Amino acid sequence: MLDLSKANTSWENWKKYLGQAMEFAEELGISRDKIQQYAMTAGSILADNVQPANPEQKVLKELWDVADRDEQEVIARLMTKLASRSR
Repeated sequence: MLDLSKANTSWENWKKYLGQAMEFAEELGISRDKIQQYAMTAGSILADNVQPANPEQKVLKELWDVADRDEQEVIARLMTKLASRSR
């Protein structure tokens, strides 16, 4: 089970949380491509509805807000890559 209390604290905890979510998804048999599609959806939801909890999340939100769809896909892929290294 994922500990949601870690999701909006420090950058390191945020990356670890994302890594745990990815690991859980992979254990369920969800492909990396599908995880990246979910990351794209999550990025949009977070950017529109969640206040950044730290400076790094603020930068991500600002980048997301100015990015076009293709650039947002790159951000989502990079975040899944970063999260997979943070497990």
